[in-house]
Amino acid sequence: MLDAAVKALSQILSPPMRSILWRSIGLALVLITVLAFGLQRLLSWFATSGEVWLEALLGPGWHGSINVLAWIVSIAAGLGVVVGGIFLMPAITSLVASLFVDEIADHVEREHYPAEQPGVALPLGVAIPEGIKTALLTILVYLIALPFVLFAGAGFLIFFFATAWLLGREYFELAAMRFRSPAEAKAMRKYHSATVFTAGLFIAAFVSIPIVNLATPLFGMAFMVHMHKRLSGPRPELIEPAQRTSVPMR
Repeated sequence: MLDAAVKALSQILSPPMRSILWRSIGLALVLITVLAFGLQRLLSWFATSGEVWLEALLGPGWHGSINVLAWIVSIAAGLGVVVGGIFLMPAITSLVASLFVDEIADHVEREHYPAEQPGVALPLGVAIPEGIKTALLTILVYLIALPFVLFAGAGFLIFFFATAWLLGREYFELAAMRFRSPAEAKAMRKYHSATVFTAGLFIAAFVSIPIVNLATPLFGMAFMVHMHKRLSGPRPELIEPAQRTSVPMR
């Protein structure tokens, strides 16, 4: 696993990857600005007008709980776009990765596995929904962990381990679906769940480093291409879509 991580890191700045790196960074910056600003505005609205609306909806019996929630949300809104952007970075990288998955995987396969048949490019209709689903789950985890961050700091651990699980799952399945059907990729990920989660810890650590985390789609995808190759065996077979139900999962 360490060898796979080192290979992924060393390839990020290689000439073939630089074009993908700059495009993914540009897209990530645009998305992080839009989403962080939108989240900040939503929290600000709830901290002011939303409290009255929610109490009218739930009834006066919830007044105390709503006041506490509004206080927490007002603090979160005050943290601003920058802090919100840090927490939203895993969600952003999920969206970006779904757009560049095949370009990154192709470069890794050509450099490190030239004797093996390449994977089949994923249709955008498969890759993008996976990225959106992971992004939404990550934002949900952020909102759940936020009160624990404010009160005890435990939310950082919750968010870190949840990010490891979410990103490990997404990047591994994207790498596996180049050789397997979506159902088989998910089944393989579940079979190797402990290994995939451990690999996800590497990605979660990478995405937690400011500035560097803009390259997370390249590192995460390259890393999981290596992991899928290792878990599949020395020469994973390229199967036509209609025949993929018989792909072995070791």
